[in-house]
Amino acid sequence: MILVTGGTGLVGSHLLLQLVLKNNMVRAIHRKNSNLNAVKKVFSYYSSNFETLFKKIEWVEADITDVFSLEKAFENVSEVYHAAALISFNSKDNKAMRKVNIEGTSNIVNLCIAKKVKKICYVSSIATIEKSINNKIIDENCEWNVELNNYGYAITKHGAEMEVWRASQEGVDVVIVNPGVILGAGFWHNGSGELFSKIYNGLKFYSEGITGFVSTTDVVKIMIQLMQSDIKNERYILVSENVSFKDVFFKIADSFNKKRPTIKTTKFMTAIGWRLEKIRAILTHKPPLLTKQSSKAIHNKHYYSSEKIKKAIDFQFESVFATVKAVCKLYEK
Repeated sequence: MILVTGGTGLVGSHLLLQLVLKNNMVRAIHRKNSNLNAVKKVFSYYSSNFETLFKKIEWVEADITDVFSLEKAFENVSEVYHAAALISFNSKDNKAMRKVNIEGTSNIVNLCIAKKVKKICYVSSIATIEKSINNKIIDENCEWNVELNNYGYAITKHGAEMEVWRASQEGVDVVIVNPGVILGAGFWHNGSGELFSKIYNGLKFYSEGITGFVSTTDVVKIMIQLMQSDIKNERYILVSENVSFKDVFFKIADSFNKKRPTIKTTKFMTAIGWRLEKIRAILTHKPPLLTKQSSKAIHNKHYYSSEKIKKAIDFQFESVFATVKAVCKLYEK
């Protein structure tokens, strides 16, 4: 039996689809109020037989922060894909991210050890990879430096990785993937999916920051290949290409036959913007659309290498623009 956490998210839903297509016995954790219809919607993008495929999944109501609720989910499990996480650039969510990302992962690891799970694949992030200076290429050998990665999400994902490595010391085989910005179909109102919605509806702003992008389908393919291989106790950056936000935004607009964003955001503009958003959030009790951390991130220029994973499993990534075109087509489906 394969257990998947985070199955109601972007990566998790695509992972579930591929696992059931390969006729695996799959169990997925979901919280009480999670939207399973969103998962079914993702299935429908890729198969007319989505209802039947969806029914092949054994859903178990549980919360990774509640170890007792997880006991049933781990019965007869041999492999675990741990994709559950809380993602936020809002400092107000730091405590919640620590609870979910670190403590939740600790619970998963403890049960993997106790139940003698053979192998776990953890979905981390390039946020935990040390950032370089002078535009040097970033790879898996770049060591973590909390002074350069001092925001809540990066810190908690790094803490989660430390928990997963603990499993490797207790006899559980481990693989960790560190994807860049993940582009995929579904979940159009949060995460990277919101980019497609906003640009489709006339987003006017763009930035010239650069980072690594990767398709959801490539991430999932690699995860499954790693779990089926003899590879263990390794981590891999998953980035197809390093591309500017400007180029990605323009390609999305072109694929939709919509007007390209026309206003280049400057550091001064975003510095004012996140402060105004903070005030608006306080007054309206709604989350800010721009935070101090996200306002910095859109201007950074970081270049990542995926050579390690390419050599390990002889993998070729889909180009970023091909991914964008495919996702835009599914958005309009």
